[in-house]
Amino acid sequence: MLGKMFVVATVSTVLAVSAWAQTADDLRGSWTLASSVTDKDGKKTEQFGHGAKGMMSLDADGHFMLTIIGPGLPKFAANSRAAGTAEENKAVMSKSIGMIGTYSVNPADKTLTFRVDSATFPNWNGTEQKRLIVTASKDELKYITPTASSGGVGTVTWTRAK
Repeated sequence: MLGKMFVVATVSTVLAVSAWAQTADDLRGSWTLASSVTDKDGKKTEQFGHGAKGMMSLDADGHFMLTIIGPGLPKFAANSRAAGTAEENKAVMSKSIGMIGTYSVNPADKTLTFRVDSATFPNWNGTEQKRLIVTASKDELKYITPTASSGGVGTVTWTRAK
């Protein structure tokens, strides 16, 4: 029995290692959000709300677009994005993020780095946002955001868009 457990453990280890993306080409394409969980002071929450939707595109030239939009955002009473109330704007800002720029993958330290040109969280404009890759396979990408935009540590999981 011990021999069978060792073989299973070894096969699992080999599969986990082989699932790691070796280059940016392995991650290229479109991804849809599966989850975005933040751990802040030991409390885990869905950062953008249960049922948030998101897409991320990583292109062959090293450019990216990432958007996450929480569920149930309020409609603006004035029917104008430029005329939202303080409460409407706060609700939208706290439950969504968008950013664009370039990206790179470092297989040696298992990181995905976003160089942010512009973001709806302007504190990230002109910065490098390094993500620690937990899982990178053909169908799933999971990474840790050491400093989430809402505070705490985020774990974001994407699935390959079909």
